[in-house]
Amino acid sequence: MTLFARSLIATAAALCSGLASAAAIDGLVNTGAGLGAGAADSHYSFSVIAGESTGLSGNGHVTNGNDAPFPNWISNTGSSSWLIPTATQSDVYDTGSTSGVFKWTLTFNLTGFDASTAAFTGRWAADNNGTVLLNGNVISTLGADKGFLDWTSFSATTGFVAGVNTLEFVVNNTATAGGNFTGVRAEFLSSNVNPSIAPAVPEPQTYALMLAGLGALGFIARRRRG
Repeated sequence: MTLFARSLIATAAALCSGLASAAAIDGLVNTGAGLGAGAADSHYSFSVIAGESTGLSGNGHVTNGNDAPFPNWISNTGSSSWLIPTATQSDVYDTGSTSGVFKWTLTFNLTGFDASTAAFTGRWAADNNGTVLLNGNVISTLGADKGFLDWTSFSATTGFVAGVNTLEFVVNNTATAGGNFTGVRAEFLSSNVNPSIAPAVPEPQTYALMLAGLGALGFIARRRRG
């Protein structure tokens, strides 16, 4: 193998060394993951934007999986748990004629990653129904009035932005005379994103090999002309 060929191989290796494989998206956390009953989940915040509890806000609290509204809700597991607005699981909402709207928010940061390569899949449930939005764009709709009985899928392959991204689980709580429980549950099943790749800067020895290769090429060219 000629010196020039070796130089080209060395240069290609240096350039490829900056490439990195896809990674899972940090910050996509299942509701209640790793937390005990009654604990506040700092990943998920909520605000009430309609209904009798308008203005109420804070972080979701993990349900105990035993008391009402269980067993009507999907059972908690080691992967995720239902979140409710307060630590008091017996609290009910929207006893009047106007249904409540609870907006649950999760953020994740793609700084240092190529947002155009991001993707995720997941599933969610809610009492009673609602939508999931990624940066303001709807990616899932839960239309049934009893969205707490089964899972509904969500996914995204577009709509990501560089930096902080926002997922919103907007839950509609149907008004009833005696009040109504409300909560949200979310699990992420897969996610991936590629790191941002900066142009590779050759090391000094790589420059030396490149110059040597060019010199060898020039020498061969001169000999051929001779």
